[in-house]
Amino acid sequence: MPPIRLLVVGAGSRGAIYAAYAREHPDAVRIVGVAEPRDFYRDRLAREHELAPELVVADWRELAALPKLAAGVIIATPDAVHAEPAIAFADLGYHLLLEKPMAPSPEECRRIAEAAARNRVILAVCHVMRYTRYTEQLKAIVASGRLGDIVSLAHLEPVGYWHQAHSFVRGNWGNEARSASMLLAKSSHDLDWIRHVVGERCVEVASFGSRRHFRRDAQPAGAADRCLDCAVESTCPYSAVKIYLGRVRAGYTSWPVDVLTPDLTETGVTAALRTGPYGRCVYACDNDVVDHQVVSLRFESGATASFTMTGFTRQRDRETRLFGTRGELYGNGSTIEVHDFLSDRTETIRTDVESDGSIVTGHGGGDARLMEQFVAAVALGDPSRIRSGPTDSLETHLMVFAAEESRREGRMVRVQ
Repeated sequence: MPPIRLLVVGAGSRGAIYAAYAREHPDAVRIVGVAEPRDFYRDRLAREHELAPELVVADWRELAALPKLAAGVIIATPDAVHAEPAIAFADLGYHLLLEKPMAPSPEECRRIAEAAARNRVILAVCHVMRYTRYTEQLKAIVASGRLGDIVSLAHLEPVGYWHQAHSFVRGNWGNEARSASMLLAKSSHDLDWIRHVVGERCVEVASFGSRRHFRRDAQPAGAADRCLDCAVESTCPYSAVKIYLGRVRAGYTSWPVDVLTPDLTETGVTAALRTGPYGRCVYACDNDVVDHQVVSLRFESGATASFTMTGFTRQRDRETRLFGTRGELYGNGSTIEVHDFLSDRTETIRTDVESDGSIVTGHGGGDARLMEQFVAAVALGDPSRIRSGPTDSLETHLMVFAAEESRREGRMVRVQ
Protein backbone atom coordinates (compact mmCIF):
# COMPACT_ATOMS: atom_id res chain seq x y z
CA MET A 1 0.00 0.00 0.00
CA PRO A 2 1.51 3.38 -0.97
CA PRO A 3 1.89 6.00 1.77
CA ILE A 4 -1.06 8.31 2.28
CA ARG A 5 -0.50 12.00 1.50
CA LEU A 6 -1.24 14.79 3.97
CA LEU A 7 -1.20 18.58 3.94
CA VAL A 8 -0.23 20.66 6.97
CA VAL A 9 -2.14 23.86 7.74
CA GLY A 10 -0.28 25.63 10.53
CA ALA A 11 3.41 24.70 10.86
CA GLY A 12 4.02 25.91 14.40
CA SER A 13 4.82 23.66 17.34
CA ARG A 14 1.89 21.23 17.11
CA GLY A 15 1.74 21.10 13.32
CA ALA A 16 5.46 20.32 13.13
CA ILE A 17 5.15 17.61 15.79
CA TYR A 18 2.39 15.75 13.95
CA ALA A 19 4.19 16.18 10.62
CA ALA A 20 7.34 14.65 12.15
CA TYR A 21 5.54 11.30 12.20
CA ALA A 22 5.92 11.20 8.42
CA ARG A 23 9.71 11.46 8.66
CA GLU A 24 9.77 8.52 11.04
CA HIS A 25 7.27 6.45 9.02
CA PRO A 26 7.85 7.34 5.34
CA ASP A 27 6.33 4.06 4.15
CA ALA A 28 3.01 4.97 5.76
CA VAL A 29 2.60 8.72 5.23
CA ARG A 30 4.07 11.66 3.33
CA ILE A 31 3.64 15.39 3.87
CA VAL A 32 3.13 16.98 0.44
CA GLY A 33 2.16 20.59 1.15
CA VAL A 34 2.13 23.25 3.86
CA ALA A 35 0.31 26.51 4.53
CA GLU A 36 1.84 28.78 7.18
CA PRO A 37 1.99 32.61 7.20
CA ARG A 38 5.33 32.81 9.05
CA ASP A 39 8.29 32.41 6.74
CA PHE A 40 10.66 30.60 9.09
CA TYR A 41 8.22 27.89 10.20
CA ARG A 42 6.83 27.39 6.69
CA ASP A 43 10.29 27.08 5.16
CA ARG A 44 11.56 24.80 7.92
CA LEU A 45 8.76 22.30 7.40
CA ALA A 46 9.20 22.52 3.62
CA ARG A 47 12.90 21.65 3.95
CA GLU A 48 12.29 18.82 6.40
CA HIS A 49 9.77 17.18 4.08
CA GLU A 50 11.35 18.19 0.72
CA LEU A 51 8.15 19.81 -0.51
CA ALA A 52 7.56 21.09 -4.01
CA PRO A 53 7.85 24.91 -3.95
CA GLU A 54 4.40 25.41 -5.48
CA LEU A 55 2.87 23.59 -2.49
CA VAL A 56 4.58 25.78 0.11
CA VAL A 57 2.20 28.69 0.68
CA ALA A 58 1.32 31.35 3.21
CA ASP A 59 -2.47 30.98 3.09
CA TRP A 60 -4.35 27.67 3.30
CA ARG A 61 -6.85 28.95 0.74
CA GLU A 62 -4.14 28.61 -1.90
CA LEU A 63 -3.97 24.87 -1.27
CA ALA A 64 -7.75 24.55 -1.08
CA ALA A 65 -8.07 26.23 -4.49
CA LEU A 66 -6.01 23.51 -6.18
CA PRO A 67 -7.26 20.12 -7.37
CA LYS A 68 -7.30 17.67 -4.46
CA LEU A 69 -3.69 17.11 -3.41
CA ALA A 70 -3.86 14.58 -0.58
CA ALA A 71 -6.04 12.22 1.39
CA GLY A 72 -6.09 14.37 4.51
CA VAL A 73 -4.98 17.53 6.23
CA ILE A 74 -3.48 18.33 9.62
CA ILE A 75 -5.07 21.54 10.92
CA ALA A 76 -2.96 23.18 13.62
CA THR A 77 -3.75 26.85 13.16
CA PRO A 78 -4.44 29.07 16.19
CA ASP A 79 -7.55 27.93 18.08
CA ALA A 80 -9.69 30.86 16.99
CA VAL A 81 -9.27 30.04 13.28
CA HIS A 82 -9.83 26.28 13.19
CA ALA A 83 -13.38 26.27 11.84
CA GLU A 84 -12.98 27.87 8.42
CA PRO A 85 -10.17 25.64 7.09
CA ALA A 86 -11.63 22.53 8.74
CA ILE A 87 -15.01 23.01 7.08
CA ALA A 88 -13.49 24.04 3.74
CA PHE A 89 -11.21 20.99 3.52
CA ALA A 90 -14.00 18.65 4.68
CA ASP A 91 -16.17 20.02 1.87
CA LEU A 92 -13.33 19.18 -0.54
CA GLY A 93 -13.25 15.58 0.70
CA TYR A 94 -10.14 15.73 2.88
CA HIS A 95 -9.96 13.68 6.07
CA LEU A 96 -9.15 15.89 9.07
CA LEU A 97 -6.69 15.70 11.93
CA LEU A 98 -7.77 18.72 13.97
CA GLU A 99 -5.78 20.07 16.90
CA LYS A 100 -7.83 20.58 20.03
CA PRO A 101 -9.87 22.51 20.87
CA MET A 102 -12.10 22.09 17.84
CA ALA A 103 -13.13 25.76 17.92
CA PRO A 104 -13.82 28.48 20.50
CA SER A 105 -17.64 28.36 20.26
CA PRO A 106 -20.30 25.62 20.39
CA GLU A 107 -21.70 26.77 17.06
CA GLU A 108 -18.37 26.39 15.25
CA CYS A 109 -17.76 23.00 16.86
CA ARG A 110 -21.15 21.81 15.62
CA ARG A 111 -20.45 23.13 12.13
CA ILE A 112 -17.15 21.24 11.97
CA ALA A 113 -18.78 17.98 13.13
CA GLU A 114 -21.63 18.48 10.66
CA ALA A 115 -19.18 19.12 7.80
CA ALA A 116 -17.33 15.88 8.57
CA ALA A 117 -20.60 13.91 8.66
CA ARG A 118 -22.00 15.60 5.55
CA ASN A 119 -18.90 14.79 3.52
CA ARG A 120 -18.30 11.37 5.10
CA VAL A 121 -14.72 12.21 6.00
CA ILE A 122 -12.79 11.02 9.03
CA LEU A 123 -12.39 13.65 11.74
CA ALA A 124 -9.86 12.98 14.51
CA VAL A 125 -9.63 15.65 17.20
CA CYS A 126 -6.21 15.65 18.88
CA HIS A 127 -7.29 14.49 22.32
CA VAL A 128 -3.99 12.66 22.55
CA MET A 129 -4.56 11.54 26.16
CA ARG A 130 -7.07 8.97 24.89
CA TYR A 131 -4.31 7.23 22.92
CA THR A 132 -1.65 6.67 25.57
CA ARG A 133 -0.64 3.26 26.92
CA TYR A 134 -1.41 4.63 30.41
CA THR A 135 -5.00 5.46 29.47
CA GLU A 136 -5.48 2.11 27.76
CA GLN A 137 -4.36 0.27 30.90
CA LEU A 138 -6.45 2.43 33.21
CA LYS A 139 -9.53 2.10 31.01
CA ALA A 140 -9.06 -1.68 30.88
CA ILE A 141 -8.96 -1.85 34.68
CA VAL A 142 -12.24 0.08 34.88
CA ALA A 143 -13.84 -2.14 32.22
CA SER A 144 -12.69 -5.32 34.00
CA GLY A 145 -14.88 -4.56 37.02
CA ARG A 146 -11.97 -4.69 39.47
CA LEU A 147 -13.09 -1.37 40.94
CA GLY A 148 -16.77 -2.31 40.91
CA ASP A 149 -19.09 0.54 39.96
CA ILE A 150 -17.37 3.91 39.68
CA VAL A 151 -18.86 6.22 42.29
CA SER A 152 -16.56 9.22 41.93
CA LEU A 153 -13.37 10.48 40.29
CA ALA A 154 -10.94 13.25 41.24
CA HIS A 155 -8.61 14.57 38.55
CA LEU A 156 -5.84 17.18 38.90
CA GLU A 157 -4.13 19.05 36.10
CA PRO A 158 -0.98 20.61 37.60
CA VAL A 159 -0.18 23.02 34.79
CA GLY A 160 3.12 24.07 36.35
CA TYR A 161 4.04 27.59 37.41
CA TRP A 162 6.39 28.34 34.49
CA HIS A 163 4.10 26.70 31.90
CA GLN A 164 1.24 28.85 33.15
CA ALA A 165 3.42 31.95 32.78
CA HIS A 166 4.73 30.91 29.37
CA SER A 167 1.55 29.81 27.59
CA PHE A 168 -1.34 31.35 29.50
CA VAL A 169 0.02 34.69 30.67
CA ARG A 170 2.72 35.83 28.23
CA GLY A 171 1.86 33.47 25.41
CA ASN A 172 -0.70 32.74 22.71
CA TRP A 173 -3.37 31.44 25.07
CA GLY A 174 -3.33 34.18 27.70
CA ASN A 175 -6.07 36.29 26.15
CA GLU A 176 -9.46 34.77 25.48
CA ALA A 177 -10.30 37.02 22.53
CA ARG A 178 -7.21 35.77 20.68
CA SER A 179 -7.65 32.14 21.64
CA ALA A 180 -10.24 30.63 23.98
CA SER A 181 -11.03 30.21 27.64
CA MET A 182 -8.34 28.51 29.74
CA LEU A 183 -10.60 25.52 30.29
CA LEU A 184 -11.11 25.08 26.55
CA ALA A 185 -7.55 25.79 25.46
CA LYS A 186 -5.74 23.76 28.12
CA SER A 187 -8.21 21.44 29.78
CA SER A 188 -10.61 20.29 27.06
CA HIS A 189 -8.15 17.35 27.08
CA ASP A 190 -9.07 16.64 30.66
CA LEU A 191 -12.85 16.85 30.57
CA ASP A 192 -12.72 14.69 27.44
CA TRP A 193 -10.50 12.19 29.27
CA ILE A 194 -12.76 12.10 32.33
CA ARG A 195 -15.76 11.37 30.08
CA HIS A 196 -13.74 8.65 28.30
CA VAL A 197 -12.78 6.96 31.59
CA VAL A 198 -16.19 7.17 33.27
CA GLY A 199 -17.80 5.90 30.07
CA GLU A 200 -21.14 7.65 30.33
CA ARG A 201 -22.69 10.98 29.45
CA CYS A 202 -22.20 14.00 31.71
CA VAL A 203 -25.53 15.69 32.42
CA GLU A 204 -24.73 18.62 34.74
CA VAL A 205 -21.75 20.76 35.72
CA ALA A 206 -20.78 23.51 38.13
CA SER A 207 -17.53 25.47 38.01
CA PHE A 208 -15.56 28.17 39.83
CA GLY A 209 -12.33 29.93 38.93
CA SER A 210 -10.65 33.28 38.41
CA ARG A 211 -7.49 35.13 37.48
CA ARG A 212 -6.25 35.13 41.04
CA HIS A 213 -2.59 36.09 40.79
CA PHE A 214 -1.34 37.26 37.39
CA ARG A 215 -2.69 40.81 37.67
CA ARG A 216 -1.25 44.29 37.87
CA ASP A 217 -2.27 44.68 41.50
CA ALA A 218 -0.08 41.69 42.44
CA GLN A 219 3.08 43.16 40.85
CA PRO A 220 5.88 43.38 43.44
CA ALA A 221 7.09 46.82 44.53
CA GLY A 222 9.98 47.98 42.36
CA ALA A 223 9.18 45.62 39.49
CA ALA A 224 9.54 46.75 35.88
CA ASP A 225 7.25 45.78 33.04
CA ARG A 226 10.06 43.79 31.37
CA CYS A 227 12.21 41.22 33.17
CA LEU A 228 15.44 42.43 31.57
CA ASP A 229 14.88 45.86 33.15
CA CYS A 230 13.63 44.64 36.51
CA ALA A 231 15.42 45.36 39.81
CA VAL A 232 13.61 42.50 41.58
CA GLU A 233 13.81 39.94 38.74
CA SER A 234 16.12 37.59 40.67
CA THR A 235 13.49 37.16 43.39
CA CYS A 236 10.64 36.29 41.01
CA PRO A 237 9.87 32.63 40.22
CA TYR A 238 8.21 33.72 36.97
CA SER A 239 11.26 35.61 35.69
CA ALA A 240 11.68 35.33 31.92
CA VAL A 241 15.44 35.47 32.47
CA LYS A 242 15.21 32.35 34.64
CA ILE A 243 12.67 30.49 32.48
CA TYR A 244 14.26 31.12 29.07
CA LEU A 245 17.86 32.29 29.37
CA GLY A 246 18.40 29.82 32.21
CA ARG A 247 17.51 26.99 29.84
CA VAL A 248 19.63 28.36 27.00
CA ARG A 249 22.67 28.66 29.29
CA ALA A 250 22.13 25.04 30.32
CA GLY A 251 22.18 23.98 26.66
CA TYR A 252 18.42 23.40 26.35
CA THR A 253 16.76 25.09 23.36
CA SER A 254 13.65 22.98 22.69
CA TRP A 255 10.15 23.97 23.84
CA PRO A 256 9.40 26.42 25.39
CA VAL A 257 12.51 28.34 24.24
CA ASP A 258 12.02 27.60 20.54
CA VAL A 259 8.67 29.40 20.62
CA LEU A 260 10.36 32.75 21.25
CA THR A 261 12.58 33.07 18.19
CA PRO A 262 14.27 31.05 15.43
CA ASP A 263 17.62 32.33 16.77
CA LEU A 264 18.20 30.02 19.74
CA THR A 265 21.51 31.55 20.81
CA GLU A 266 21.72 33.50 24.05
CA THR A 267 21.94 36.68 21.97
CA GLY A 268 18.85 35.76 19.95
CA VAL A 269 16.76 34.82 22.97
CA THR A 270 17.84 37.96 24.82
CA ALA A 271 16.72 40.06 21.85
CA ALA A 272 13.36 38.29 21.86
CA LEU A 273 12.94 39.00 25.56
CA ARG A 274 13.82 42.63 24.95
CA THR A 275 11.07 43.25 22.40
CA GLY A 276 8.71 40.27 22.31
CA PRO A 277 5.79 39.13 24.44
CA TYR A 278 7.76 36.53 26.40
CA GLY A 279 9.96 39.15 28.06
CA ARG A 280 7.04 40.89 29.74
CA CYS A 281 6.44 40.92 33.47
CA VAL A 282 3.71 38.38 34.24
CA TYR A 283 1.91 41.09 36.22
CA ALA A 284 1.89 43.50 33.26
CA CYS A 285 0.49 41.44 30.37
CA ASP A 286 -2.86 41.54 28.57
CA ASN A 287 -3.87 38.12 29.93
CA ASP A 288 -7.44 37.59 31.08
CA VAL A 289 -7.84 33.80 31.35
CA VAL A 290 -8.16 32.10 34.73
CA ASP A 291 -5.11 30.74 36.54
CA HIS A 292 -7.08 28.24 38.63
CA GLN A 293 -10.43 26.52 38.13
CA VAL A 294 -12.48 23.67 39.56
CA VAL A 295 -15.28 21.79 37.79
CA SER A 296 -17.81 19.43 39.36
CA LEU A 297 -19.56 16.96 37.05
CA ARG A 298 -22.56 14.66 37.46
CA PHE A 299 -23.04 11.70 35.13
CA GLU A 300 -26.13 9.78 34.06
CA SER A 301 -25.71 7.02 36.66
CA GLY A 302 -25.25 9.51 39.50
CA ALA A 303 -21.47 9.09 39.50
CA THR A 304 -19.61 12.34 40.13
CA ALA A 305 -16.24 13.79 39.20
CA SER A 306 -14.18 16.76 40.28
CA PHE A 307 -11.55 18.43 38.14
CA THR A 308 -8.95 20.92 39.37
CA MET A 309 -6.76 22.96 37.04
CA THR A 310 -4.13 25.12 38.69
CA GLY A 311 -1.06 27.00 37.48
CA PHE A 312 0.51 27.00 40.95
CA THR A 313 2.36 23.68 40.96
CA ARG A 314 5.69 22.21 40.00
CA GLN A 315 5.72 20.77 36.48
CA ARG A 316 4.45 17.19 36.53
CA ASP A 317 1.88 14.90 34.97
CA ARG A 318 -1.81 14.80 35.73
CA GLU A 319 -3.02 12.82 38.74
CA THR A 320 -6.27 10.90 39.07
CA ARG A 321 -8.09 8.99 41.79
CA LEU A 322 -10.98 6.66 40.99
CA PHE A 323 -13.27 5.50 43.78
CA GLY A 324 -15.29 2.35 43.11
CA THR A 325 -17.50 0.04 45.11
CA ARG A 326 -14.83 -2.71 45.13
CA GLY A 327 -11.58 -0.80 44.90
CA GLU A 328 -9.67 2.44 44.58
CA LEU A 329 -7.23 3.52 41.86
CA TYR A 330 -4.52 6.17 41.79
CA GLY A 331 -2.71 7.13 38.59
CA ASN A 332 -0.12 9.77 37.68
CA GLY A 333 0.46 9.24 33.97
CA SER A 334 3.11 6.57 34.35
CA THR A 335 2.11 4.50 37.39
CA ILE A 336 -1.25 3.00 38.30
CA GLU A 337 -1.96 1.71 41.83
CA VAL A 338 -5.06 -0.45 42.36
CA HIS A 339 -6.20 -1.24 45.88
CA ASP A 340 -8.65 -4.13 46.15
CA PHE A 341 -11.10 -3.87 49.05
CA LEU A 342 -11.65 -7.64 49.34
CA SER A 343 -7.97 -8.63 49.67
CA ASP A 344 -6.82 -5.27 51.06
CA ARG A 345 -3.83 -5.48 48.71
CA THR A 346 -2.40 -2.90 46.32
CA GLU A 347 -1.03 -3.70 42.87
CA THR A 348 1.35 -1.28 41.15
CA ILE A 349 1.44 -1.17 37.34
CA ARG A 350 4.09 0.75 35.41
CA THR A 351 3.16 2.27 32.04
CA ASP A 352 6.15 4.60 31.58
CA VAL A 353 7.18 5.99 28.22
CA GLU A 354 10.64 7.49 28.60
CA SER A 355 10.60 10.94 27.02
CA ASP A 356 13.18 11.77 24.36
CA GLY A 357 11.48 14.92 23.06
CA SER A 358 10.26 13.24 19.85
CA ILE A 359 6.74 12.52 18.65
CA VAL A 360 7.26 8.92 19.76
CA THR A 361 7.16 9.96 23.42
CA GLY A 362 5.27 13.27 23.30
CA HIS A 363 2.29 13.37 25.70
CA GLY A 364 3.27 9.96 27.08
CA GLY A 365 3.31 8.46 23.59
CA GLY A 366 -0.13 9.87 22.75
CA ASP A 367 1.07 12.11 19.90
CA ALA A 368 2.57 9.22 17.95
CA ARG A 369 -0.25 6.78 18.66
CA LEU A 370 -2.84 9.32 17.55
CA MET A 371 -0.95 9.78 14.28
CA GLU A 372 -0.57 6.02 13.90
CA GLN A 373 -4.32 5.49 14.24
CA PHE A 374 -5.25 8.43 12.02
CA VAL A 375 -2.92 7.28 9.23
CA ALA A 376 -4.27 3.73 9.47
CA ALA A 377 -7.88 4.95 9.55
CA VAL A 378 -7.36 6.98 6.38
CA ALA A 379 -5.38 4.26 4.60
CA LEU A 380 -7.94 1.56 5.39
CA GLY A 381 -11.06 3.72 5.33
CA ASP A 382 -11.74 2.63 8.91
CA PRO A 383 -12.98 5.44 11.19
CA SER A 384 -13.37 2.97 14.08
CA ARG A 385 -9.64 3.40 14.74
CA ILE A 386 -10.31 6.98 15.86
CA ARG A 387 -10.95 7.26 19.61
CA SER A 388 -11.70 10.99 19.46
CA GLY A 389 -14.13 11.34 16.57
CA PRO A 390 -16.70 14.07 15.92
CA THR A 391 -19.53 12.75 18.10
CA ASP A 392 -17.46 12.16 21.24
CA SER A 393 -15.41 15.32 20.75
CA LEU A 394 -18.46 17.51 20.24
CA GLU A 395 -20.05 16.09 23.39
CA THR A 396 -16.99 16.77 25.53
CA HIS A 397 -16.51 20.25 24.09
CA LEU A 398 -20.11 21.00 25.09
CA MET A 399 -19.17 19.92 28.64
CA VAL A 400 -16.43 22.55 28.59
CA PHE A 401 -18.75 25.28 27.30
CA ALA A 402 -21.32 24.38 29.99
CA ALA A 403 -18.63 24.60 32.68
CA GLU A 404 -17.57 28.03 31.46
CA GLU A 405 -21.21 29.16 31.45
CA SER A 406 -21.47 27.97 35.05
CA ARG A 407 -18.29 29.78 36.09
CA ARG A 408 -19.36 33.05 34.52
CA GLU A 409 -22.97 32.98 35.68
CA GLY A 410 -22.56 31.35 39.09
CA ARG A 411 -25.07 28.56 38.57
CA MET A 412 -25.35 24.86 37.79
CA VAL A 413 -25.69 24.16 34.05
CA ARG A 414 -27.20 21.21 32.20
CA VAL A 415 -25.05 19.81 29.39
CA GLN A 416 -27.14 20.03 26.24
